[in-house]
Amino acid sequence: MKQRIGIGFSGGPNASEIVACVKLAEQLGYESAWVAEGHGGDQFAVLSACAVSTERILLGTDITSVFVRTVPTIAMAAMTVDELSKGRFILGVGSSHKVQVVPEHGVAYAKPLTRVRETVEAVRQLVQTGNLHYQGETFTIEKFDLWFTPHRPRLPIYIAAVFPKMTALSGEIADGIILTRSTLETAATARTHIAEGAAKAGRDVSDVTVTTLLPTAVADTMAEARDQIRPGLALYAGFFPRYNQLMASQGFEGEAHDIARAWKAGDREAAIRAVSDAMIDETSVAGTPEYCLERLDRYRRSGVDLPIISPFARGTAARKTFETAIRACAPQE
Repeated sequence: MKQRIGIGFSGGPNASEIVACVKLAEQLGYESAWVAEGHGGDQFAVLSACAVSTERILLGTDITSVFVRTVPTIAMAAMTVDELSKGRFILGVGSSHKVQVVPEHGVAYAKPLTRVRETVEAVRQLVQTGNLHYQGETFTIEKFDLWFTPHRPRLPIYIAAVFPKMTALSGEIADGIILTRSTLETAATARTHIAEGAAKAGRDVSDVTVTTLLPTAVADTMAEARDQIRPGLALYAGFFPRYNQLMASQGFEGEAHDIARAWKAGDREAAIRAVSDAMIDETSVAGTPEYCLERLDRYRRSGVDLPIISPFARGTAARKTFETAIRACAPQE
């Protein structure tokens, strides 16, 4: 039985290049491919292209923001990819970040936990019944009905979580959880909170798949791989307060503080320099091909059901960077 592994895209390669990378991942035995929203292109359009170009690999969003799309739009987009892929789609949803939702989309951001809960409930209702009437705290849908029949009456839904409350919500209502930038201790802690949520709902905790997005770089030397990781880590710790808080909680308070200060001052190079080797080594998969395979196996042994490698690359060489990582981290028998 091959090891479980996924590949995640959050910008870099264009749509056609992502499709080519996903086809390669399928050939090499990857279980799933995931496309983020953000600034990397329309995730559902890209996944639709992947759906008609592949046969076996699962396809998911990592994640769809519950704020920047309406519930019917999210549900119909998900059902479209599910139809085109013949039932291979996983809807990953999350609250995204206030620093993105408000200034980048002009949308109000409030009660993220409630918004995620209500979105999951409403999407499931629309997919299952074809009709939606929903009165919630964060949105109201008076009436919406489908003019087509979904491929399946129920889609798997995963929730992105960083902190305990959202993690517990995943255990309560989701089919899986999407963690990010995990250490080898993260899964065990997350499973405790997942179990709390599952117990509240009377669910079996084993019904919740634990996945994590792992920044990944493969190179001839550790130093070169770390240097590939550094800009992306600086971006996430500098721009996103939630991820900065996460990294501080993982024991990197000094680095998190220095990165945030440099980022706020507009000094991107100083932010990148503030990313320590230890910070990379604890929260990433960065090194030689042999090291990366061993590191992924350690994540699996730590309690992660599905590690998802997530290379960070921009520019014309982005596709090559992704293909290198996909080949090097391909599942072993």
